[in-house]
Amino acid sequence: MTSGNLSETEQAVLDEIEEQDVDFLRLQFTDILGTVKNVSVPARQAEKAFTEGIYFDGSSIEGFVRIQESDMRLKPDPETFAVLPWRQKEESAAARMICDVYDTTTGEPFEGDPRRVLKNALDRAEEMGYMVNAAPEPEFFLFEEDEDGRATTKTNDAGGYFDLAPKDLASDVRRDIIYGLEEMGFEVEASHHEVAEGQHEINFTYDDALTTADNVGTFRTVVRAIAAQHDLHATFMPKPIPRINGSGMHTHLSLFTEDGENAFHDEDDEFNLSDEAHAFTAGILEHAPAITAIANPTVNSYKRLVPGYEAPVYVAWSDRNRSALIRKPAARTPAASRVELRSPDPSCNPYLALAVMIHAGLDGIENDLECPDPVRENIYEFDEAKRDEYGIDTLPSNLGEAVEALEEDEVIYDALGDHVAPKFIEAKEQEFEDYLVDVSDWELDRYLETF
Repeated sequence: MTSGNLSETEQAVLDEIEEQDVDFLRLQFTDILGTVKNVSVPARQAEKAFTEGIYFDGSSIEGFVRIQESDMRLKPDPETFAVLPWRQKEESAAARMICDVYDTTTGEPFEGDPRRVLKNALDRAEEMGYMVNAAPEPEFFLFEEDEDGRATTKTNDAGGYFDLAPKDLASDVRRDIIYGLEEMGFEVEASHHEVAEGQHEINFTYDDALTTADNVGTFRTVVRAIAAQHDLHATFMPKPIPRINGSGMHTHLSLFTEDGENAFHDEDDEFNLSDEAHAFTAGILEHAPAITAIANPTVNSYKRLVPGYEAPVYVAWSDRNRSALIRKPAARTPAASRVELRSPDPSCNPYLALAVMIHAGLDGIENDLECPDPVRENIYEFDEAKRDEYGIDTLPSNLGEAVEALEEDEVIYDALGDHVAPKFIEAKEQEFEDYLVDVSDWELDRYLETF
């Protein structure tokens, strides 16, 4: 299968489709809420997908276009080709490619595509002479299913942080997930049981920000699919069980120069952080409330962002403890110097979340924002007066406050663009309004017979 109209990478994909006996392609993209969507086409359509694109109705996708302007075009990125690992060995294979979305009217990239929003952020970084690297640490819960195959909140183990079997009964599931991820090209660094019962973390290697965002979407898909093979339900909901730790997605960030040097490293600095790293950190701290709307985008996200459960709610940074919003992890080599934003959770759209983090940090560099001193004490133990003394603000306490902060922050609003920002705000305002008018079981249990 050869064509003179294809790039070498595209041609390599066609060759692998033949070698792997792939008969269906899943062309994937995300809506603005981060939900993975896919259009499935016969593998024989691969060349057409590369040369012409695949058309679909964008009016049915959250936050895309109105009904009268619904035709959209998917253009697959051949670098993202991977055979899906959970097929039966005796079956022919299915594969996926992640796509960019194009506007059929103008022929230009669609500005409502979250992948395009992240590419815009990376273009800004490139104009400033930087390449962005990122590494997330997504956590998730594994729950048993009921007799009808529906998810429960009953965990299948009693493990704790770094526990081994027999308490960690899900170690075999994690092993199969890791094998599946590695089949799809991931380089997994480590996996372990997290603090809460049924909670797990699998870390994969640092990469450029676009590849990282692609990987987060793939990671969530693989985890869910392989957990289902074990009759378990995997959830990335931030706080599925009350009064225990929720699931975060701590995100490590660094900038590299065009000659491959880590722009965040400075041997002469007390913290081994360069002026750019300090300014980048200051930018994220400055825009943290608005970032929260994107990095913590659900009503449930704010059940995790409360003091006492290891989630960061205080707008500060530290080189020593994990109670601050941003941490400077220890780095064994200059290339490993980085900062870690600890507030994001795995329900976020990874493209939008990385985009707003990058724009915030770059705003700090462009405006030479001054980074405050690190807080080396445990902020969880501070009372309000001491936090005021240190000038430590608190993240928004609910989705409504976060969306208001987003509306008021010109840098973060502009980072999303004139299409995504209003659509995202509209969706999240509606979600919060629905929450406010609902009556929970907690309220019924507490008040129904009391009053």
